[in-house]
Amino acid sequence: MHIHILGICGTFMGGIAVLAKQAGHRVTGCDANVYPPMSTQLEAQGIELIEGFSPEQVSLNPDIYVIGNVVTRGNPLMEEILNRGLPYISGPQWLAENILHARNGEPGKWVLAVAGTHGKTTTTSMLAWILEYAGLAPGFLIGGVPQNFDISARLPGVPAQDAHSISPFFVIEADEYDTAFFDKRSKFVHYRPRTAVLNNLEFDHADIFADLAAIETQFHHLVRTVPHNGLVVANGREDSLKRVIARGCWTPVEYFGSDWQAYEIDAAGSFSISLKGEPQGRVAWDLLGEHNRMNALAALAAARHAGVAVATGIAALTEFKNVKRRMEVRGVVNEVTVYDDFAHHPTAIATTVEGLRAKVGQARILAVLEPRSNTMKLGVMKDALPESLHEADQVFCYGANLGWDAAAALQPIQHKAATFDDLHVLVEAIVAESQPGDHILVMSNGGFGGVHQKLLQRLAQ
Repeated sequence: MHIHILGICGTFMGGIAVLAKQAGHRVTGCDANVYPPMSTQLEAQGIELIEGFSPEQVSLNPDIYVIGNVVTRGNPLMEEILNRGLPYISGPQWLAENILHARNGEPGKWVLAVAGTHGKTTTTSMLAWILEYAGLAPGFLIGGVPQNFDISARLPGVPAQDAHSISPFFVIEADEYDTAFFDKRSKFVHYRPRTAVLNNLEFDHADIFADLAAIETQFHHLVRTVPHNGLVVANGREDSLKRVIARGCWTPVEYFGSDWQAYEIDAAGSFSISLKGEPQGRVAWDLLGEHNRMNALAALAAARHAGVAVATGIAALTEFKNVKRRMEVRGVVNEVTVYDDFAHHPTAIATTVEGLRAKVGQARILAVLEPRSNTMKLGVMKDALPESLHEADQVFCYGANLGWDAAAALQPIQHKAATFDDLHVLVEAIVAESQPGDHILVMSNGGFGGVHQKLLQRLAQ
């Protein structure tokens, strides 16, 4: 089958492309911006990429068009598809029908889905790695590149203990954002997991959700799809998730943060784990922060449901390498360290800065922020920004293309904050401020104009 993917360079749709190629399909795709690293990854898989959404692409004559949620009405290629009555489907539905669910007499996969406002990518990567370490060879689709695998998606492989079968397990990052312009349900409703992780739940995606209650409804739709013999792994500290489950749950629930707990936390980040008061072992790693401990507890609980002993899961976590763009060190020049992190929601920003503070002690942190997510561009969360940056010593905000005044929003911390509309001027200001021993923390959910490399190059001059 030949599939043509619209919006192929997004992390999710790029993962769909990789899975389809591995499954033996001919895969082509297009996007408005075809550039590394996603373009390089896809081309390495033998996937032909086209820049833009020209209507002439219908001459490729694929069997079906797979539509990403970046595509809207008015998109010239989509309008041509609609006018000609050509077959199309959303990415999540294609994934469900062709990879996850039963078809042609073959059983469906045991789907382990990780949902939540924060930590989805990291927790999904932890869970996939635990299953891999245990020899279960899971398939996965992750909205980032886990460094234990160096690829964001793959089909299930052959388990270590059974060379004559294919692994039944598939781990997926389960996003609450909508599916496509023609399907406004959350993506995760399509997956029908047997194991569902509800990591946390805050208000986000203000461009499509009116309030927190609207997102809670979507999460309850996910809970409704988990079978009685499945498991819901939920954050026991989140009132929003307690409300979701109180609306009706037909599946056993385990709570991390209460049933599963972390204790005896040392300065290096290692911690012990208990399950309902019974000690389970100790995780020795260098990841810092309460959020990563909670992610680990969630991953261990989900893996245990898939048959992985807790001791095995703990051993796997000691070898977990995290995800690219999660406090990733991009370089050190003249004793100045530059980090890249995906944080863009105020809660994630606060968690990230606090995690770095715990790591570097009294050393200076220069926080560099691009509030480019749809929610941040709308200004819904702008009042929470100053407090989220409390632990930073200096704050540099790139305010171009915002619908609100970043300088006014950061007024409560104006003594240490500056805003810029020009990327070159931003880079020069950061370099002028930096001193040996500083830590420059860049936070954005996009490419940020290659600011990390620009900083490293200027620091070296």
